[in-house]
Amino acid sequence: MNLREDLDQTVFVRGDSKDWVASPLPGVERLMLDRVGDEVAVATSLVRYAPQSQFDPHGHALGEEFIVLEGVFSDEHGNFPAGSYVRNPPGTAHTPHSDPGCVIFVKLRQFDEQDLTPLVADIPFDDAADITVAQEKELYRYGDEVVSAVRVPAGERFAFSASYYVRELLVLTGELDWQQDQTHRLGPWSWIRMAPGQPLRVNAVSPCVLFSKTRPVYRAAQGD
Repeated sequence: MNLREDLDQTVFVRGDSKDWVASPLPGVERLMLDRVGDEVAVATSLVRYAPQSQFDPHGHALGEEFIVLEGVFSDEHGNFPAGSYVRNPPGTAHTPHSDPGCVIFVKLRQFDEQDLTPLVADIPFDDAADITVAQEKELYRYGDEVVSAVRVPAGERFAFSASYYVRELLVLTGELDWQQDQTHRLGPWSWIRMAPGQPLRVNAVSPCVLFSKTRPVYRAAQGD
């Protein structure tokens, strides 16, 4: 299936969307954000694991990255609580499960096939009320892909520079106003994908923690 596959289009999905669908595995649901392909797909999704649910063992031919938004995500490599950012590069594999249940933001098959660096980092967002200064912290860089965590105090504006590539933004906590044809108020787990060359400006309604990344389109990730 194809969903919001045109990366030259600016799109967004609210975090409180009701468009969750069941996965092939019991207890695992997905909110598909963009996708090209069926079960093996270039995909960006929110995935919700019910308590004591699991997913089949699988490999990452073209990489996987995820953020734990709620609960604890586990595999044979460890237990990852909310705020964990994990990159599993091409050639890795695991068997995911969650004992208490969890929600993750996950991106599949979007790595350069030469990007072989694993990463586990923390993006704290349970202390958002203490944010007093806008700050962007780079978490990872590979070529033109830049991944960062952004903290913005209530009442402040934050501008992301226009990128030659697609820019994605995920609200981890807080509320913001985003002006695009009209003003959109977006809360936790809302996702924005900006077309190349467009600046992104947001106004924090409450203290916000955001996940930002530029998204080069690697040829291998599209099956070429």
